[in-house]
Amino acid sequence: MGRALNRLSVPPLADLTRELAAVASGRVAPERVITGARLLSSYTERLLEDREVWFYRGRIAAVKPAGSARAALLDAPTYDAQGGILAPGLVDPHVHIESSMMTACAYAEAALLSGTTTVFCDSHEIANVCDLSGVEWMLGDARRAALNVFLTVPSTVPATSPAFETAGGDLTPEKIARVFDTWPEAAALGEKMDFVQVAQGDSRSHAILREALRRGKPVSGHVYGREFVAAYAASGITDTHEAIDGSIADDLLEAGMWLFLRGGPPTTPWHSLPEAIKTVTERGACAKRVCLCTDDRDADDLFLFGLDWVVREAVRAGLEPALAWSMGSLHAATRYALDSELGGLGHGRRADVVLLNDALEPQNTWYGGELVVEAGRVTPALDAALSARYTYPKAAFETVRLPAAYTLTPELPRVPCTANVIRTALPGITLFHERVELPVRASWAAHFDAEDLCFVSVLERHGRSGAVAHGLLKDFGLTSGAVASSVGHDAHNLIVAGREESDMRLAVETVRALRGGVVVVRDGQVLAQVALPIAGLLSEGRAPEVAAATAELKRAWRELGCTLPYMGFNLIPLSVIPELRITDQGLVTVPGMARLPLFEAAPGA
Repeated sequence: MGRALNRLSVPPLADLTRELAAVASGRVAPERVITGARLLSSYTERLLEDREVWFYRGRIAAVKPAGSARAALLDAPTYDAQGGILAPGLVDPHVHIESSMMTACAYAEAALLSGTTTVFCDSHEIANVCDLSGVEWMLGDARRAALNVFLTVPSTVPATSPAFETAGGDLTPEKIARVFDTWPEAAALGEKMDFVQVAQGDSRSHAILREALRRGKPVSGHVYGREFVAAYAASGITDTHEAIDGSIADDLLEAGMWLFLRGGPPTTPWHSLPEAIKTVTERGACAKRVCLCTDDRDADDLFLFGLDWVVREAVRAGLEPALAWSMGSLHAATRYALDSELGGLGHGRRADVVLLNDALEPQNTWYGGELVVEAGRVTPALDAALSARYTYPKAAFETVRLPAAYTLTPELPRVPCTANVIRTALPGITLFHERVELPVRASWAAHFDAEDLCFVSVLERHGRSGAVAHGLLKDFGLTSGAVASSVGHDAHNLIVAGREESDMRLAVETVRALRGGVVVVRDGQVLAQVALPIAGLLSEGRAPEVAAATAELKRAWRELGCTLPYMGFNLIPLSVIPELRITDQGLVTVPGMARLPLFEAAPGA
């Protein structure tokens, strides 16, 4: 292919203006021509007939009427689009690469197959485990990837104080400033998850905001509850992806915030688009500050429900196709002030181009002018790039440091009591606080059968306190076996659920042996596992390998009867979302941020 396939291999526009002008004027032949296409203009939201696009050194030199290069006798390799639709590569404004359980180099494969050529990644997962080193490892990985990867610098690590959870990282305002000043791809401050603290004027939260704002960097958000929007927006936060319905979407837009409509697999907590998009389709809001995003995707779902799928969901919800594709490309580029580089087929822009069929399904992808996906398959050029992977250091493989001895279940109550129980319910982002009266029974199994309960425990896994917290889940549906994960958001401690200590212990010890992972066990046997040895978060495999292992994990997960998908299970320790969570420090109420005991004396006792 002649050059590396990464973001840095395309020369800056400032170094190419004379050459691009010569190509656009017909004095110099383009390096490649795509002809015979309809062109989806994200600038005017029109479909233009009979066009061709000229590439030169990774950029778009010109868009001309079809046949112009041939008529001018310009000798350039030509690709016939045969009437297909040429569109700008998709730009995802908010993703967590770690949620795919793949490295950035591996993630690129699935992204490019879906027509996504640029992502803005918040790597707070690896930051919570490995502090600033983890962020810098991820940035090194991103620079090798065949994908435009920009960083939204993790802003809330840890998500709460050490009194509520134990994390492996602590990104102070000074560390965040260092990332901004060292890494040019640090495009924004990542989602400010501690929205309660921001609204209440917490000094650390606002010191972090100040480091971004004083450098002119945009600040990304994460907010639940309309009552917090005014103070949140007044603090300088200018986007969010957490709108769950049209009402809060209206509030956010009117507060001057960009709205990222999150589309996800319909059975998961990440599919808020159908309700939130009503701010445009039913309430009359202009879409100029509305983008589409994926947020979290595992490897399997990334192939099935990429950003292209989110665009098609927006069309099914009532948007015109050209507007929907623009919301998936130009709008996000504009939000980050990169629209002169990305998001459209304008002259001088990066040659990140997708060939679509009439259903807006990607067929081909050109990345920096190189054909990397053809007819839905990886080309030899991309395959070679995917084999040249970033190597994580040894320390990245040594992050699951569990206590040598631990107990995973609480003692059976010997007197009547009230249990503070976490009740799960789809879609699974919000978890409910329920008080369950527990009479004296002979065994935990009797309680579980009567109340649809199971154990849930969180183990500190960063080698610090060795803390273990016990809790109870209601309506989780698990009736046998156990599940465990080293990806318990956001501190990324180990979370395990089950009905018997033996299966729970097998699941935990399997995660330890894998150096991180997600595991399903039953009757003393491991049914499925995904090994995540890099920071307890990432696989070493290529995207199709990780996707296959993830699909098998989800099959086994459903076989145990778990009502929450495993990514929703990973959110159970996330102590910034209502109403009740469990971390390694115990049960925590949100937004009250108070610790609760598992058992309290029964009324009248």
